[in-house]
Amino acid sequence: MICISLIIPTHNRAEPLLAALESVARQDLPAQEWECVVVNNNSADDTESRFAAFAAEHAGLHFRMVFESNPGLSHARNRGLRETTTPLVAFIDDDERINPGFLRAYAAFFDAHPDAVVAGGRIIAEYPAGRPVWMSHYTERPIANPMDFGPEVRPFPAGRIPGGGNMAFRRSVVAKYGDFDPALGRVNGKLTGGEESDFFQRLQRGGETLWYVPDAVMWHIIPPQKLTLDYFRRLSRNVGASQRLRAQRDRRLPKALAAEIAKWAATLLLALGYLLRLSPRKALWLLRLRCGISRGLFGGGKREA
Repeated sequence: MICISLIIPTHNRAEPLLAALESVARQDLPAQEWECVVVNNNSADDTESRFAAFAAEHAGLHFRMVFESNPGLSHARNRGLRETTTPLVAFIDDDERINPGFLRAYAAFFDAHPDAVVAGGRIIAEYPAGRPVWMSHYTERPIANPMDFGPEVRPFPAGRIPGGGNMAFRRSVVAKYGDFDPALGRVNGKLTGGEESDFFQRLQRGGETLWYVPDAVMWHIIPPQKLTLDYFRRLSRNVGASQRLRAQRDRRLPKALAAEIAKWAATLLLALGYLLRLSPRKALWLLRLRCGISRGLFGGGKREA
């Protein structure tokens, strides 16, 4: 009996999708206990034909593709939820790979913790072209969102939430708290976001605990094009714009703006520390991150492509 569905939204990324599916095919959970549903979100490349060939090569596994015509990651994730009926659902993105025990770790966790409804796993950033020298812990988070909170199952630390590319929950939370907000999230390559923060915030307000499951491991593959100055500037501004949108909807914009001003003080101290340690490039990119977020947050919430 299938107990967990793995949902993978995709848009025009056939090559990385196939690499992700190769890791899915190596899952050590018995094949009769899981399925993988790829949500094709208006791909114009050869995603459909390449997926069909892959599924045919792995006919003993439960791979299938569904289509979502409304553009956007939130629409695609919600379509995946509607197309599945299993009690557990997990999500990854199409630019990742997972360990063989990924689905087994989540299934075992929810079986052992009947009161838990949501969880996230370990995320390891992988840089095929090498990790840039300008990258610090702070500038890496919006790009790759790595997380490792130790070897034991535990609640997520305060201020941290599961990554959207490595999360799992009981289907019952959707009926209780709603699905992903289509007004948030990436659409046709636009670097918008916030849909995961919005989703997990609703669960936390309802008193739910966000659990960390270390044995569900995901490698986030970061290509060189995501390490350019132009990408970083657009990403930073869209982080701020998404924060403004959520703050406006929650009627807490003044609080969010005040918090951003306070973060500037911390950023300047951190940048000074990098300068004293003779790391001027790390200081510069950290300031670029803060500038971009502030532009998006204070600039009316206009999101860029």
